[in-house]
Amino acid sequence: MASTSRPRTARPGKPATRYERLRFLFPDHLGLPRGKYLPWRVAEQGKSRNCVSLFALDYDRTMVPAPGAMLLEGNPDMELRYSMDDVRPSWEDDRTGIVVADAYFRDEPLAIAPRTILRNAIDAWAAMGYRAKVGIELEAYVMEPDGDGGWREWTTPGAYVYGTGRAVDPIGLIDEIMTTAERVGLPIESMNSEYDTPQFELTLHYSDALAACDEIMLFKLMARELAAKHGLLLTFMGKPFSDRGGSGLHVNYSMVDRRGRNAFIDEKDTNGLSALAYQSIAGALAHHEALAAICAPTVNAYKRLRPAQLSGYWANWGVDHRSCTVRVSNEGGAATRLEHRMSDGAANPYLATAAVLTASRLGVERKLVVPAAETLDGFEQTSTDRHVAENLGVALRDLEGDGEFCVAYGQAAVDHWLVVKRAEWEKFCAHTTDWELKHYLPFL
Repeated sequence: MASTSRPRTARPGKPATRYERLRFLFPDHLGLPRGKYLPWRVAEQGKSRNCVSLFALDYDRTMVPAPGAMLLEGNPDMELRYSMDDVRPSWEDDRTGIVVADAYFRDEPLAIAPRTILRNAIDAWAAMGYRAKVGIELEAYVMEPDGDGGWREWTTPGAYVYGTGRAVDPIGLIDEIMTTAERVGLPIESMNSEYDTPQFELTLHYSDALAACDEIMLFKLMARELAAKHGLLLTFMGKPFSDRGGSGLHVNYSMVDRRGRNAFIDEKDTNGLSALAYQSIAGALAHHEALAAICAPTVNAYKRLRPAQLSGYWANWGVDHRSCTVRVSNEGGAATRLEHRMSDGAANPYLATAAVLTASRLGVERKLVVPAAETLDGFEQTSTDRHVAENLGVALRDLEGDGEFCVAYGQAAVDHWLVVKRAEWEKFCAHTTDWELKHYLPFL
């Protein structure tokens, strides 16, 4: 995430009235960008309708009667509203505009919709006089068809960490993603190959919190669609390979006060951090276990969240320490920020950001005292015994048991989440895995 003193890249493109159709999108609970194509004459109404019960869906299209999804109340419609002033150019073609919509039910923001949840978290900080700024770092693997209906790692024999060019990107896919992102107004911060192959880090510029999450959702969709054009799969799954590192979604955040200054800065402090920043860290750590159920929302996520994995396993923080969940960059000055490293690439960016902002706000409201910074190596030794749950099932119990966080985040949102994700966990627990068949079947 870049210095917060730099201006954002202006959105390029042509006036919205020149488009022939609109692709409106909205994030569902799973982080999937759902929506429709509308001819322009219809799009100009600024709204459309979809079934609210899509919020009952799992990845496999099974549905559970989660609170707020109204699966057992007739599957009614919700209304998706957007502003034509927010239409931006699409990467698909010159005749298509794209916009992100908000979900409403009976003229009220839908409580379980990710944009509503994030807006509530932003507004709670705004009520205290602060504007949340967010920058998100992504990691992803590129996969190619294995010839048997599945996927395998993309062949990049010359790849190495922090690589650029054709050695790590044989067909120029990452270059195409970067060029396209800039063209359609998704401001890139940096791109490079990651530690494992064929893994890449894809970072966007900071912005106001809602805009940052909108841009990340659009960017992920764009990048996956460009990869698909080449017959490849760009996956943000947290741990697609058991023998390689996981893919994270790091939420970098800071607060701007009413005078437009970075409120996390105190130049007199040893670490350059203000009391607000320390209390924010303390809040994130106080609700560490509960955050996992939202920031690590899949069964697979807990294969990444392990000791010595540079993820967000331990409830600790440190200055320029990548083994900590909350890392304080050593850039200092206008770039002062907190980096929350727990979320993986499968996390819903709206929900993960809302969760981090909410926990941090609770630390400020309660004036929590931050524990000592991590100074041990984080691999063999840590300064805390607290860590995230070993699996999604336990993480959901941790979330449900943190009543203070649930109320602050939104009890309706938590109640919905628990039902959907417990159904996912129960399906996994009842499933016989390939590992079990290979490990036991020959002998039993």
